[in-house]
Amino acid sequence: MPIPRSPRASRPSRASRRTFLASAAAAVAGAVVLTGCGGDDKAQDGGSSATRQVTDADGHKVKVPADPKKVVALSEPTLDASLALGVLPVGTTAGRGQKGVSTYLADKAKGTQVVATVAEADLEKVAALQPDLILVDETTAAKSQLAKLKAIAPTVLTAKLNEDWKKSFTATADALNKKPEATKWLAGFDSDVAAAKKRLGANAGTEASVVRWQNGAPSTVGVGKNHVGSTLAQLGLTRPANQRGTGVGHSVPVSPEKLSTIDGDWLFFGVLGTKADGETAYAEARKVANFGRLKAEKEGHVVVVQGSAWNSAGGPLAARIVLDDVTKALAP
Repeated sequence: MPIPRSPRASRPSRASRRTFLASAAAAVAGAVVLTGCGGDDKAQDGGSSATRQVTDADGHKVKVPADPKKVVALSEPTLDASLALGVLPVGTTAGRGQKGVSTYLADKAKGTQVVATVAEADLEKVAALQPDLILVDETTAAKSQLAKLKAIAPTVLTAKLNEDWKKSFTATADALNKKPEATKWLAGFDSDVAAAKKRLGANAGTEASVVRWQNGAPSTVGVGKNHVGSTLAQLGLTRPANQRGTGVGHSVPVSPEKLSTIDGDWLFFGVLGTKADGETAYAEARKVANFGRLKAEKEGHVVVVQGSAWNSAGGPLAARIVLDDVTKALAP
């Protein structure tokens, strides 16, 4: 049992506190620097010392490992793409509006540590993983931390905001030295889209609206060349007027007084979460004034989807879920 000390004896001086805090800060900074400069150590730990050069989304040349072993994927699309290519990152970001990874990726990403949110990466946690490659894109705010991330490990910006998801996927594959695998994956996906398009029958060219329900109101999502908008367009489906062109952001709120603007022949309805969460939200939405007047609601054409795949930034695995959901609804 420790011997009790008097309150005065146990209280360190202000000078001692300052010395301790300064030492701790220096230790953390040193750890980050050593992690960023530890290429030789990685080779001793079983990684390969061979490198190759890729060009990032900003046009910068980046030297990366030829066979990366400890990848940190700091966005939903780079995590999705990595998993689709058989790479399990050691660290990643929490899904948009979620505490863990996006729920549609949870089973495949078991063992991956969450070290970031879409708002920022926790640099100390990233450094502690001692990655040999960091992947990031402009769907998160991590680009503002690029300089600090590059001090930890080679960092590749794979895509700009509103980038074509297939281009983003291919860039991530290139950074991982798995471009042939991505090309094969996309060929299979495009073949399945073409087959599904032929099965649409009376629903060919139908108008499909996509919304995320949150806080009692909808937001339009899936606009542009992301994995939702691109897949719907590839299937030959049209979109409501306010869901065409290039999106001004990830989602655009819609006033409850303007619910008619989200109407379509079919309405794909989700939240930032699971399909079960979407079912709960749909029950709430049906109580909102004017929701029952929507054509899609009247005709039983509201499809509750797995929102974490439809309503977040995504990659090939999310696109596959979108394709499967649309095919099941429109080409049964």
